[in-house]
Amino acid sequence: MIELTSKQRKALEKLAHDLNPVALIGGAGVEDAQIKNIDEALKHHELIKVKFNEFKEEKVELTQTIAEKCDATLVRIIGNTAILYRQAEKPEDRVIKL
Repeated sequence: MIELTSKQRKALEKLAHDLNPVALIGGAGVEDAQIKNIDEALKHHELIKVKFNEFKEEKVELTQTIAEKCDATLVRIIGNTAILYRQAEKPEDRVIKL
């Protein structure tokens, strides 16, 4: 997990604006299969959205759990959608330059 400056957060929010959520958190909550899918999405895209259709009151705690398990950084939660970022391991694979 990396620490983001407010300027970096703002830039990532702008980039995430047009993205569609890659994961929906529904009645089953956060399961291992969802964590695996989120981890894969972060590996390929670096910046993703996760939408909460259920568990809206627990979204902050659940998002922190997802971020910890996926070694990602929470950019921001807007409404019922969380924006997560994880920089690609190899510099040549990085799409987003911070």
